[in-house]
Amino acid sequence: MSQTSHSPLKVVTVTLNPALDLTGSLGSLNPGTVNLVNTGTLHPAGKGVNVAKVLAELGADVTVTGLLGADNQEPFCQLFDELGAKDAFVRVKGASRINVKLVEQDGRVSDINFPGVEVGEQDLAAFETTLKSLAESHDVFVIAGSLPRGITPKQCAAWIQWLHDNGKQVFFDSSKAALAAGLDASPWLVKPNDEELADWAGRELNSEQDLLVTAEQLSAKGIANVVVSLGADGVMWLNGEGWLRSQPPKMDVVSTVGAGDTLVAGLCWGQLNQWNKEETLGFATALSALAVSQVGVGVEDINQVLKVKENVQVNNVKS
Repeated sequence: MSQTSHSPLKVVTVTLNPALDLTGSLGSLNPGTVNLVNTGTLHPAGKGVNVAKVLAELGADVTVTGLLGADNQEPFCQLFDELGAKDAFVRVKGASRINVKLVEQDGRVSDINFPGVEVGEQDLAAFETTLKSLAESHDVFVIAGSLPRGITPKQCAAWIQWLHDNGKQVFFDSSKAALAAGLDASPWLVKPNDEELADWAGRELNSEQDLLVTAEQLSAKGIANVVVSLGADGVMWLNGEGWLRSQPPKMDVVSTVGAGDTLVAGLCWGQLNQWNKEETLGFATALSALAVSQVGVGVEDINQVLKVKENVQVNNVKS
């Protein structure tokens, strides 16, 4: 951490490819036919925006940045206003994408993700200036989500490396080429799920031992915290203190959309409050477990989170 007197609860979330999520609930999806949706919502999202929402509702001082399409920015502006989040998004030409999520009664989710805006050189320069300016007054950054057209994985990795080199803690959550490039740029914490970790390794991970060994390869790259999310099977976290594993209680699953983003927010909240590893993991796991029992991302009742936390098991793991 840099030696400045920055507020401990200040955080910047970076969403390079925000989206409006159109989420519909239906009995079961029948491709190639007309499907009737029972209930639907359209709300601002993107991984970093989801993380920002949870952190703001927990009580963090949140600044949001990234690249936002000017043509459909109103719902985002309204959300940031409601959350009391500082809006430092760079506006770009065009509309942010709409992602369709269809949630079936059995909990299965079908994602239909559209391409985002096309980002030009001037947009990139404006974002970089904003990021460096925010680094003067913030120590913790969350960079989460996919990349829009016009930003390469290499560019994203360069921003992570720059933040690291300037003493900042970067929580990084992405997938595919962006994740692979970012893993070489010294983020402070990464949170692949088991599928993303297998994708990075280029092979199936068929046992817990496989997971441990592969995550340890990430740790060997100099990543201080490697967190692997396993859905209903909990969370595994490796850092200098070794491995911890959490197991949430069984939840009634309504939708898994945003559960991973909620986990990242919980881990970040623990770090902002300087909780120990066990406390942070228990809280983040409870927060994420509760997220699957609701539609939409957010902390409706902190007491519910604490109640679930009482039933989260946290244990050491031998690798």
